[in-house]
Amino acid sequence: MESNFLTAVFLPLALFIIMLGMGLTLTLDDFKRVVIYPKAVVIGLVAQLIMLPIMGFGIASVFPLEPQLAVGVMILAACPGGPTSNMITFLAGGDVALSVTLTAISSLITVFTIPLVINLSMQTFLGEGTTLQLPFLSTVLQIAVITLIPVAIGMIAKRYAPGIADKADKPVKWLSLFFLAVVITGVLLRERDNVISYIIDVGWVTLALNVVTMALGLAIATLSRLGEKAATAITVEVGIQNGTLAIAIASTPTLLNTPTMAIPAAIYSLLMFVTGAGFAWWASRRQGLLKAYK
Repeated sequence: MESNFLTAVFLPLALFIIMLGMGLTLTLDDFKRVVIYPKAVVIGLVAQLIMLPIMGFGIASVFPLEPQLAVGVMILAACPGGPTSNMITFLAGGDVALSVTLTAISSLITVFTIPLVINLSMQTFLGEGTTLQLPFLSTVLQIAVITLIPVAIGMIAKRYAPGIADKADKPVKWLSLFFLAVVITGVLLRERDNVISYIIDVGWVTLALNVVTMALGLAIATLSRLGEKAATAITVEVGIQNGTLAIAIASTPTLLNTPTMAIPAAIYSLLMFVTGAGFAWWASRRQGLLKAYK
């Protein structure tokens, strides 16, 4: 697959399908839930939007990474949530409604925070003199187009054609996984000359980002006494990132157009299924043991 077709056509299409799938699961009640459960939602959003980029910056600074790879880690940290986090929350026996709410609201907010986090990261890791920048307004518009519009289409279908939306939900999820697999393969193939060294260099970094943020999310939610199911949801929402969006931002010609920056997200997108499945098994087992002792 030619790189220009991958980044200009296939990648935006893949993200559109994935976000459409997320929209098919959302209703307006998911946004209203912030009023009903403000404590859990606020704690989750603070962990996603503030703690996560701070931890990403710390991890990217501690590990000896090439500057572009360090920025790639920060792009990933700037893109929390995504449809995968909802699925893993469900498998882990967490509060799926809270997970969906956090994904929905963070998707709206990160449209504005992503360019700020990434530009600051590029100034830090690439140097003050770097000419690589994300213009704020045009970036906000582009991210909104490739994320919020397909989500809105999915929500409209869910509202006005629920039968069709329900039938389409499962095929769209499988199609999303297929597109994600093709995108990851395409990114790694484009960098095939250096992919082994990148995996060695970045694999541990993305694994650390994943595991550390999940641990901190669990700690914050537990200390806040939100309950077992809410703590599970927040853990997953903080620890599982939207790798496809991160790849799109790094690779799309009209955004950063720097394939190397997409490597951390591509590797992370493979690892998160392993760690996510492991956490889901541990959390569901833990909840079973807690019920047995009650």
